[in-house]
Amino acid sequence: MRFVVTGDGADGLGRVRAVREHGRAPGGETGGPWQQEHPPSLKLHLAGNGKVIIVLMAGPGGAPGRECHRVVLMADVLDLDGVTIMRGGNALLDDVSWEVSEGERWVVLGPNGAGKTTLLQVAAARMHPTKGSATILGETLGGTDVFELRPRIGLASAALAERIPAEELVRDVVLTAAYAISGRWREEYDTLDHGRAKDLLAAFGVGHLADRTFGTLSEGERKRVQLARSLMTDPELVLLDEPAAGLDLGSRETLVRDLAELAGDKKSPVLVLVTHHVEEIPPGFTHVLMLQAGKTVVAGPIDETLTGENLSTTFDVPLNVRRNAQRWSAVLRQE
Repeated sequence: MRFVVTGDGADGLGRVRAVREHGRAPGGETGGPWQQEHPPSLKLHLAGNGKVIIVLMAGPGGAPGRECHRVVLMADVLDLDGVTIMRGGNALLDDVSWEVSEGERWVVLGPNGAGKTTLLQVAAARMHPTKGSATILGETLGGTDVFELRPRIGLASAALAERIPAEELVRDVVLTAAYAISGRWREEYDTLDHGRAKDLLAAFGVGHLADRTFGTLSEGERKRVQLARSLMTDPELVLLDEPAAGLDLGSRETLVRDLAELAGDKKSPVLVLVTHHVEEIPPGFTHVLMLQAGKTVVAGPIDETLTGENLSTTFDVPLNVRRNAQRWSAVLRQE
């Protein structure tokens, strides 16, 4: 069970995501009258990687009792510190530091070759830094099992779409996200899995395509199936790499509408959207990170950071930025 804890205590955590590891009260009960009669006490432990562990203790008559629940609090969903990615002597990312907190919705902007997709590969636990550290959902790459971490992260990208077999049934494209794989084999799924996949496909308007094969879908249909897949595991973090690329105007606007609804839902996971175009930024996104040549240009709240000056620096052309009815646009500045 995931839930959000609010408040600013002396530890400075502020708003954080908590993940409850199910426990049992003495005698095997899992809550109910026993815990109501004997309210639990709390113990606080500090752990590494920015984690705080709260242990709920319960015992008859207010006695210290035994551990009945454990809660892990994470200060940041993403914490990249001086991340550099080197390939063939070239820096795809160069000393990038970036923090993403619970409740935020980020846009990553930059020209081709800026390092946006590479950044998402790190955030998705699919690429390790050459230098620096990357902590995702409280787990530091290089010190955790990425195969356990990846199902906690939803991902939609062109690279992932290319790995999905053309003959894969659409419902299986969504189902296999439960194992963070891209082709069904001998793994087993229960009734709840099938029901969730069906509901997600319906939510994105592609429920009628469940028995079609992925290779027969249009580009717009594939994008929507990928969005459904990205939410299959009820992830804590969703990464969307250019989800509107290749879409016609109508399909793009429908997608932007759906992402705006997702961003506006307080129960939704943290969202990170990569794009080249400010016109594709859905309403409800709160922060922006701009990259150029693998380096951070600027990062911060979108209202303060998405300016003509910053965008001109990022794309190396003079641009004016406008905002109308919660949508953004950019045009070449007339000198």
